[in-house]
Amino acid sequence: MIGELRGAVFHGPRRPLAIERLRLDPPGPGEVSVRMAASGVCHSDLHVVDGEWARPEGVVLGHEGAAVVESLGEGVAERFPELRPGALVVLAWTAPCGACASCRRGEGWQCARPVAPGHRLRDDLVRVHRADGTPIGTYSGIGTFGSAQVVAAEAAIPIDPRTPVEVAALIGCAVTTGVGAVLETARVRPGESVVIVGLGGVGLSALLGAVLAGASRIVALDTRREKVDLARSLGATAAIRVLPGDPAGTATLVRSTLERLGAGPEGGADHVLECIGLPATAELAVELTRPGGTTTLVGMTAQGERASIDVYRFVEDGKRLLGSNYGSSVPAIAFPRLARLHVEGRLPVDRLVSERIRLEDVDAALDAMRRGGGARRVIVYD
Repeated sequence: MIGELRGAVFHGPRRPLAIERLRLDPPGPGEVSVRMAASGVCHSDLHVVDGEWARPEGVVLGHEGAAVVESLGEGVAERFPELRPGALVVLAWTAPCGACASCRRGEGWQCARPVAPGHRLRDDLVRVHRADGTPIGTYSGIGTFGSAQVVAAEAAIPIDPRTPVEVAALIGCAVTTGVGAVLETARVRPGESVVIVGLGGVGLSALLGAVLAGASRIVALDTRREKVDLARSLGATAAIRVLPGDPAGTATLVRSTLERLGAGPEGGADHVLECIGLPATAELAVELTRPGGTTTLVGMTAQGERASIDVYRFVEDGKRLLGSNYGSSVPAIAFPRLARLHVEGRLPVDRLVSERIRLEDVDAALDAMRRGGGARRVIVYD
């Protein structure tokens, strides 16, 4: 039986997404059919729409979502007994194969051969079509800006059904990326000091991770007053509104704040996490890190952009520089844990939802993100 969906289709950079009615094939072997429950609007989607990341046209966009399982393809019930109709799942934008060298090292986020790779553009993977038969891809294999999808079983991770769907959606990208950057990549220890540069969905998630890790001093930076106020209410020891384009002034202010908070005179924090994705703020993050400390780059720049460091000073100070992809997390392990932490009241992800919107509002949500307003807007499906 062929189903239907409504999806926001990407037709090229700097063009509005087109809301289209599309046909959805039944799931093939190893796949599940899902009804989308909610989808976050992530900055990675904006990178694509604004042409900063080269991506194929003719795909349903979106990669941060939660869904309810509708039906199972051949072989799924035997391999994944927890995947049954009615189960609430978080969708992973990369589904580790479990067999490549990265997966065998426990680094599924670096999987070399993910299941249903790319954007489901191969003929054997396409499940979405227009009425005339034109194939439509699905971004990152999950296309969460669609009201229904067929995804690889490995990409559908069951979680506690008590999890609100908006929270579940954000676990699919922002929360796993931000919390994981603190706990898995940087490995922040109790009592350490943390600076977070940028307070979008990922930066605020990193803040929640720093609180969870037991960091003693958490300094959060952003240019927007409402984000700074939210960070303070979520547990930041100090939340500072900074001026754009003034890295020297920001560095002085942060160092004096850390010293006032008793972090010591070392000239920076134990950990600095850059959660925006700009060369200037990446360079600033390195400057804000104390000698012997760790800078973790979490935000994604436009493709091809470079940042610079004073190599002599960096080596002399013995700093460490880390990159964090998907929070160095394996979705099948991270998603259920993060959902459980929310249900237990230890991870208030719901506070990151600045607005619940309809699919038709997605372009307006992207515009708001360009302006830097709000934390995370979430599409909630009927």
